[in-house]
Amino acid sequence: MEEPMKQNQPETNPPPAPGKKQNTAMAIVAYILFFIPLLTDAKNDPFVKFHVKQGLLLFLSCLVVWVISAVLPFYVWWKIYWIFHLGLLALFIIGVINAAGGKEKELPLIGKLASKFKF
Repeated sequence: MEEPMKQNQPETNPPPAPGKKQNTAMAIVAYILFFIPLLTDAKNDPFVKFHVKQGLLLFLSCLVVWVISAVLPFYVWWKIYWIFHLGLLALFIIGVINAAGGKEKELPLIGKLASKFKF
C-alpha cells in the first residue's frame, strides 16, 4: 500500500539540540574575546571553532590597524583611520549576527584567511 499524500501540512524543523543555545552564545563570545570558548567544552564544537577562528582573525586585524596607527604620524594616517575602524566594526557586527543566526559564513574580505588557523 502507498502512504497517503500529505497535503497542506507545513514542514516542521526539529527542535534545536539542548546545547545549541550555549554554543551559539559561545560563538558570539568568540567575537568579543576569542580565547574564552577555547577554555570551555565548546572548543570541540565545529560551529564554535569556526567562529573562534573568525574572531581571532578579526582581533589580529584590529591589532594590525592599531600598530599602524601607533607607528605612523597622525597627519599621514588620519584620512583612512576612521574607514579602517568603521570597517572592522562592521565586520564585528556581521560576525555576531552570523553567530547568533547559527550560520557559518566567512567574514567579507578577511574570512578566507581564518581557515588557515589550526586548533
